[in-house]
Amino acid sequence: MLPHRRLLLICVLLTAPAGLHAQRERLPPDDVDYVEKTWPDAEKLSTGIRYVQQVRGQGELLAPGQKVRVIYTGMLLHGRVFDRTKDRTKPFEFRLGRSEVIPGWDQVLQLMRPGDRWTVIIPPELAYGRRGSPPAIPGNATLVFDIEVVGVKHEG
Repeated sequence: MLPHRRLLLICVLLTAPAGLHAQRERLPPDDVDYVEKTWPDAEKLSTGIRYVQQVRGQGELLAPGQKVRVIYTGMLLHGRVFDRTKDRTKPFEFRLGRSEVIPGWDQVLQLMRPGDRWTVIIPPELAYGRRGSPPAIPGNATLVFDIEVVGVKHEG
C-alpha cells in the first residue's frame, strides 16, 4: 500500500464515528460494559454470542440433527435465575439445529463437544427478542446460560 493511502486509511479509522463499534455490537448498549467487566476473557462470535469455556470436553463437535442432552441454568444478565434443569439425572434433551430451542443455543452448541461446560452470553435477538418471554424474561434481555453437554444420542 502506498504511504499516502495508508495515512488516509489511518485518518479515516481514527475519525470514524464513535457509534461505529456500537452498530456492530449485538448486545444492548447498557449491557456491553457489564459483560466486558464480568467476563473479560469471553470469546466473541460474529453473531454477538460470547462464551467462556469452563470445562473442556472430548470427542466430535455437536452436529445439527443430533439429540443433545444438557444440564443448564438460565439467568438474566445480573444473575436472576429464570430456568434450570432441576435433576441432573434427567437432563434437557432436544434435537440440535431444528429450532427446538432459542437460536443462540442452536448456534453455540454446534461449537461444543460432549463434556464441555460453558458460560454463554446470548444477545436478545438470538434469545427472546423484543417481546421477551413474560413474566420471567423481559423484552430485549441479554441472557446468560451455564451449559454442560452431558450426552449425545446418535440415532442410526
